[in-house]
Amino acid sequence: MSSDPLVTLRQAFESCSTMDASLAERLEVYSNAVREFIPDYANAVDDLVTRLREHGAGDNAPQPGSPMPPFLLPDENGRLVALEDLLRRGPAAITFQRGHWCPWCRISLAALSNAQADIGHIGAQVAAIVPETQRYAVEFKNRVQSPFPILTDLDNGYALSLNLAIWIGTELKRLLSSYGLSLPDYQDNEAWLLPIPATFVVGRDGQVKARFIDPDFRKRASIEDLTQALKPAAAA
Repeated sequence: MSSDPLVTLRQAFESCSTMDASLAERLEVYSNAVREFIPDYANAVDDLVTRLREHGAGDNAPQPGSPMPPFLLPDENGRLVALEDLLRRGPAAITFQRGHWCPWCRISLAALSNAQADIGHIGAQVAAIVPETQRYAVEFKNRVQSPFPILTDLDNGYALSLNLAIWIGTELKRLLSSYGLSLPDYQDNEAWLLPIPATFVVGRDGQVKARFIDPDFRKRASIEDLTQALKPAAAA
């Protein structure tokens, strides 16, 4: 195994991406590898999560029973996609992801992509939202072989309107830059803002039926919980 921790992490990522395990297990294995090989980053994330929890980050995002605010966002091909257009075809899972560069996002979105057949059988669909330019939305879609659209939310405008956008802080900004990950290059702005990863199940009536939000981006909604939430929304 390589002595370069970033090379070792890439190897760990590849292993987690293909292992026969639940999404939660794969994310945990990767998180443990990060803690082992770049502990400074894991500790900085712990500090961020603590700060977010203390301030109730994500608590004021749309709740079940409330309307999901509408959006009109370009997909990876530049085609404008509206929430109401998606809902004409059935209920939708709208998922916010940090970006193509985030290993946890790639693992979770790949799991969603693999579950597309089951989600489609229910009569539902998925749309992912990222704060990146079209170039990186295309890269994200190709990396995870996504069958659903990757929508661009430049400047986190839609995420901000849902109280989901957060500043990552000085230490994580420094660490990501040291790893060659420059959010300004990906987002075309200098804000260093990211959305809290969140998934909303929205019914045909535009109402939120369920939501999955955790300020700790290393944890995501399970595929099983998401499909269970979509079933009654599709039957309504």
